Amino acid sequence: MDGQENEQRRTGDETTPATGRTRRWMPRLRPGRTSWLRRSGMVLAVLAVALAGVVIGTYAGGHVGTDIGPFRAELNLTPALTGGTTVDVPPLGALQLDSHDGPTHLTVELGALDQRRTQALINDPASISRASQSAVEDVRAGVMRLGVRTLACAVLATLLLAALVFRDVRRTAWSGGLALAVAGGSLGLSAATLRPQAIEEPRYEGLLVNAPAIVGDARRIANDYSRYAEQLQRLVGNVSKLYTTVSALPVYAPAPGTTRVLHVSDMHLNPTGWSLIQTVVDQFDIDVVIDTGDITDWGSEPEASFVGSIALLKKPYVYVRGNHDSGRTAAAVARQPNAIVLDNTTTTVAGLTIAGIGDPRFTPDKNTSPAGSGLTKQVAERVIGAGEQLAMTVRNSPQKVSIALVHDPASAGPLSGTCPLVLAGHTHARQVSKLPQLPGQQPTQLMVEGSTGGAGLRGLEGEKPTPLSMSVLYFDRQKLLQAYDDITVGGTGQSQVNLERHVIKEPARGEQVPVTPTPTVGPGPVTPTPTR
Repeated sequence: MDGQENEQRRTGDETTPATGRTRRWMPRLRPGRTSWLRRSGMVLAVLAVALAGVVIGTYAGGHVGTDIGPFRAELNLTPALTGGTTVDVPPLGALQLDSHDGPTHLTVELGALDQRRTQALINDPASISRASQSAVEDVRAGVMRLGVRTLACAVLATLLLAALVFRDVRRTAWSGGLALAVAGGSLGLSAATLRPQAIEEPRYEGLLVNAPAIVGDARRIANDYSRYAEQLQRLVGNVSKLYTTVSALPVYAPAPGTTRVLHVSDMHLNPTGWSLIQTVVDQFDIDVVIDTGDITDWGSEPEASFVGSIALLKKPYVYVRGNHDSGRTAAAVARQPNAIVLDNTTTTVAGLTIAGIGDPRFTPDKNTSPAGSGLTKQVAERVIGAGEQLAMTVRNSPQKVSIALVHDPASAGPLSGTCPLVLAGHTHARQVSKLPQLPGQQPTQLMVEGSTGGAGLRGLEGEKPTPLSMSVLYFDRQKLLQAYDDITVGGTGQSQVNLERHVIKEPARGEQVPVTPTPTVGPGPVTPTPTR
């Protein structure tokens, strides 16, 4: 019996004398610990209900309809990990704006046009300016109503959810107050971090409807190019009109006297490029077209007819020869009534003084041409030497040179400090950087364009076609670059179109301009980019 009693004491069991049954004894938690756990669990439950209510209320009520100019628009606010604004214009695509921080994302969906107001805009040109001004107030008023509605719906949804879960007035009130703090804090953070200037640099994304099927044999290539060109011209026209309309809002807008330059390069006989160029020239009211070479592939006599489309643009066309262009090609370009061929010379067009030099190489077939590798010391010296010749021409120019043109960016190094901007091509990849500069020199920006022709038929050799690229440059009355639009269209047969604006930010007083040297330019020996 003593052993049994000891075992019962050790395990906490006890025997009821009346029944002789053993009852398991369970230790009890101390009252203080139980109260703490209960309170912690209740706090977590209130927090979870409040967050759930805010999310439900935001999705349920975070939208309002409003008029923005001639459009009927829908504004939607949704929870998100990062902020930002999407301006959706179906079916053209959307503008993405880095407008604010915080866990809220604003979507502005432009819907149907009001026929009466649209007709008024068409009949009265002055009303367009008034509509642009009123659109700002429309957006501001719509966003304010959206914020108040979202806040109210978030709190109401939380109160209803808390009442169902807790069935307790005090806990329901705590949940509603917490929801008010969370929703109000999120909206307050978005308002505090608002960046109105974000609309200066939107990113356009859209799809090309009814894109042609994947390019097949050589016979189908011409047909697909034709269809692609027609669709591309329509799409870019629509995108340009949309972009111009959005840019009419209080953002960077080209001032009177602005000179618009279209930079193209490396057409490589792609007829689609001409359609795209014509559309951009018309829609953006381009003053000058600059071509940094490789308009053909082999530089042969039959290819010379390809440059006949230059005359159809009816705009000054400034050209430097690329390594795929022959003397025949340059002569064919020079015969166009609106074309200017630069070869270590300068010209003044639309108030811009432009200097340019052709590529010293002629490498139509990089596999067989002796200079085609672009890797020998002799070739490097020739390419860099072309830049040195042009630098001397720029320094001796009686007029201050605004833009220097080369084909290979490896020629740009010697031009550092001689002019504010150097344009190049050749690499089929867009790049913007600052050339290394010596103390006291003016900064020189290098802008390398991609291939406006999608690298021609070479662009179809890889897994993904090379995109079609061009840029619109905006120069002020002093002929300094103020902004540029990058236009990129997915390679032949693709559907993605991107149009992105960049505004040149002037450094603050005393601030150093960051210098990012191009990989092909440096203080030591420079190797030209391999020929393409």
